[in-house]
Amino acid sequence: MSEAPELAAVVVACDSGPWLAECVRRLRASQPPVELVVVDNASRDGSTKTLAEQGVRVLRNPRNLGFAAACNQGARASTAPYLAFVNPDVLLEPETLARLLAKIRPRREIGLIGACLYDAEGRRDPACRRRDPTPWRSLMSITGLSRLSRRWPALSGIEADPVPMPEHIEYPDAVSGALILMPRAAFEKVGGFDEGYFLHGEDLDLCRRVRQAGLRVALAADVEALHLRGTSSRRRPVFVAWHKHRGMVRYFRRHERARTPWPWRHLVVPAIWAWFGLRLPLLLVRGLAERLRRAS
Repeated sequence: MSEAPELAAVVVACDSGPWLAECVRRLRASQPPVELVVVDNASRDGSTKTLAEQGVRVLRNPRNLGFAAACNQGARASTAPYLAFVNPDVLLEPETLARLLAKIRPRREIGLIGACLYDAEGRRDPACRRRDPTPWRSLMSITGLSRLSRRWPALSGIEADPVPMPEHIEYPDAVSGALILMPRAAFEKVGGFDEGYFLHGEDLDLCRRVRQAGLRVALAADVEALHLRGTSSRRRPVFVAWHKHRGMVRYFRRHERARTPWPWRHLVVPAIWAWFGLRLPLLLVRGLAERLRRAS
């Protein structure tokens, strides 16, 4: 009789396209084997149908519950003592999750660990090591002034400075939610993902609450993964941007509002939605261009 897997891998799908099958194939090839759960947020592209036919456990939702809620659903449906949340556009090598697990298992102070993500061109994803998104840092990132932070550190944005990665473990404020691993005990201690976030912001919030619980957020800088980015969001840029800005508002109200001096605290939320309004025409054009591309 084989032992139960030590690690559960949760993948949330929503019209995730052909990369979902490759993501799942690679997870099924992980060594040692993982307990795999795919949560389907009402996909209409048929991408999860073949998975079920191949024996993959698929939980189907009649409507899109949002990323955070689906992650919690997948965690509840699994039993392994460690949890990995893997985006459907992240492609892992067979040993990737085992290497992350080996990093966190002996370090009881770590409540969440991420990996160093790269795109298909080999460029590092700046989201894999981030600072807490205070209003000032967010403004610096949005305006592009953060590019001058090496000369003027006061202009630092959310992404950490592009200095060389450490050889092993680093402790940033936050890592990318595209690939994270946690002890189930830590996940339950902080109450899992905040389901008030529908899409975007939930990973920053989770990292913050892990640290508030007295645990550390870590980045395994020598563990790499391919992140193709945007398999389903490219088709709905307005939808994605709306929920991204909505997540920014929720994060500010939960974590930063009380720390922001008056009267600036009353200006942050209007500024977030004003920025969304300024970007809306471009987002509409992008959405139309994507629909035309897919129709051709």
